[in-house]
Formats: sequence, structure tokens, C-alpha cells
Amino acid sequence: MNGTARRGAPRRDEPSARERLVATATELFYQDGIRAIGIDAVLAKSGVAKSTLYRTFASKDELIAAVAAEQNQRFWQWWDDVAQQNAGSPRQLVEALFAGLVEQIARPTFRGCPFINMATELPDRAHPATVIACGNKQAVRQRLRELSAAMGARHPERLGNQLALLMDGAYGQAMTLGTSDLREELLSAVAQLIDGKGSQP
Repeated sequence: MNGTARRGAPRRDEPSARERLVATATELFYQDGIRAIGIDAVLAKSGVAKSTLYRTFASKDELIAAVAAEQNQRFWQWWDDVAQQNAGSPRQLVEALFAGLVEQIARPTFRGCPFINMATELPDRAHPATVIACGNKQAVRQRLRELSAAMGARHPERLGNQLALLMDGAYGQAMTLGTSDLREELLSAVAQLIDGKGSQP
């Protein structure tokens, strides 16, 4: 797409200006960082006029919050899709989630966990985007606790916390040490935790 802003309302099959802005900002913020990308870069790639952007979002912070909401929605859509494919077996679901995580972090476009990145770049815990990012992590931990209980874990809260910690550790290792042997090691660690090794008081 060139940098020329489109005129008039989009055709029925075209994304709206808001959708183009959020999609473009999501890509650019994730690949290059929120603070490194200015509004002009988003406008140039999205083809949206500056006046339209500021009619849609009052500030860059509002756009960042919309990006966080979009990433959160994508994440939970992925989780729910995996859950639907593995309904009836909580252990199989947990293992499938971690296997899917490995696939995600092995992609060339992977630049870390978007929610950890966001919370790091926006340390103000009152920022709307940071609220979404931290809320995502809290919800992941809670869902893993519920799955742990469904598996009959002796200490479901502890096991859920450990699985959440393992998930975030995988994001970090992929960024620093790469993904070589990560799948085998990660899935082995998941199995050991579920089987009770390392989850005792």
C-alpha cells in the first residue's frame, strides 16, 4: 500500500480507516517498538489521513490502547480455537497450548510476547494498554489454574502459576537464546509439572 491517503468512505469489502490504523499500528509497534514508531509512520503505511486519525483517536495513547485490545482479542481467539479442538481433555489442551506457543515463537516475525513488551515499554500501570497487557497475564494464569483443577492437580493454583511462569519463560528464552530444542524441553517441562514433579510445597 502506498502512502497516499484514500478519499471518501471505504467500499463495503474494504477495512475502515480505524481498522487500517489499528492493523498497521499493531504490526509496526510489535516489530519496531511502541516508542520507536511515530504517528507519521502509521499514517504513511495505512494510507489514512492525519485528520481522519485524530477524528478516530484523540492521541497516540488511545491508538496504543486499541492495539492492545486487538492483540488481546487475537490471543484469546487463538486460545479458544485450541480449546475447541481439544475439548474434553484438560491435559491435552494444556499440551496443545504449549505446542502452539512453540509454533508462534518459531516464526521469523516473532519479537517476544506482545503483552510483556507493552508492559515493559509502558511502565505506568494505569496506562490503558498496560492494564490490558497485565490483565491478559492474570487471565492466562487463572485459566491455567482452572485447567489444573480439571486435571485433578493436588495444588491447582500452584500448578497453574508454574505453567504460566513456564509460558513466559519460553517467550524470554526464544528472544535471547533462540528456539533450538525449545519444543522438546518445553513440552517435557510441562509434562513434569503436570505429573507433580516440581509442584510440591
